[in-house]
Amino acid sequence: MTQTADWADHTEQAVLDAALARAPALGWNARLVREACEACGLSLGDEELLLPNGARDLAALLSRRHDARALAALGAVDPATLKIRERIARAVSERMEAGAEDLEAARRCAAFLALPVNADLGLKLAWETADHLWRWAGDEATDWNHYSKRTILSGILIPALTMRWFDGREAAEAFVARRIENVMAFEKWKAGKDFDAPLRKVSDALSRMRYGAKA
Repeated sequence: MTQTADWADHTEQAVLDAALARAPALGWNARLVREACEACGLSLGDEELLLPNGARDLAALLSRRHDARALAALGAVDPATLKIRERIARAVSERMEAGAEDLEAARRCAAFLALPVNADLGLKLAWETADHLWRWAGDEATDWNHYSKRTILSGILIPALTMRWFDGREAAEAFVARRIENVMAFEKWKAGKDFDAPLRKVSDALSRMRYGAKA
């Protein structure tokens, strides 16, 4: 089992390398998968075993490589020395630059993920990235905040990465800064609100209906 897993991991990365070299000319599609696999000496059977979902699996491999690259760069940074907004800005910046190292291929992959049939995969990969970045930032939430933080960051990551690939670093960094400022302003506003009050009122009313008013 270990040998099979090692073969799969090594071969996946080799196919991804071959795909990155060919994506600028071929786009992100089934032809890219086949030619990358052929370059690595893989048969159609090997391809179906290794990448059963074709270009979708290849897109996931690329996203996860970029996640790993970003986390390696962030490993040199102590998040405790930064304010929370600075941590998220730094994390997103490193993730954008991790992908920019494969810029032309990243553009082709982004166009592929933008297709309606691949929207589910794009959202899943953005969530994975957001989870990695929040964990690096020190988030340990296990309640609904765990999910809301990742949802919000996913909503920043998808357009930020697209902007980085097609409009450049400066435009993407400015967009991220604005979005983080918007989120922080919302969180500040939310902190002064008691969103549980309506629920408590309903609960109290139901309690009185069932048990009567308190003496």
